[in-house]
Amino acid sequence: MLKQYNRNEERKKRHRRVRQKVYGTPERPRLNVFRSNKHIYAQVINDEDGRTIVAASTLDKELKDKLTSTANKEAARLVGQLVGKRALEKGIDKVVFDRGGYLYHGKVKELAEGAREAGLEF
Repeated sequence: MLKQYNRNEERKKRHRRVRQKVYGTPERPRLNVFRSNKHIYAQVINDEDGRTIVAASTLDKELKDKLTSTANKEAARLVGQLVGKRALEKGIDKVVFDRGGYLYHGKVKELAEGAREAGLEF
């Protein structure tokens, strides 16, 4: 019997494989991306402590009134800018980008470019 193709399971496999190499330290934490059908989320994580330092998503009150849709490239760029701004406020200017097994294309790329615009280096 053939195994049914599941896009999210394949993404999770890729993410586990990448996570063996991508690791966030206090000096250079990990910028993680998660996409759902309706929203996009970004977190800056210190893997040594297992703590999220800053986070932003399309659910944030700051962005909700600016957005016409929470699931498009414009929203992803604004989330990137917001997470970048919050990271700089905490004194973080360099991160390791973890795209979460997603292709570096579309919303993920826009989020990364938004974070770069805000001043993050990766």
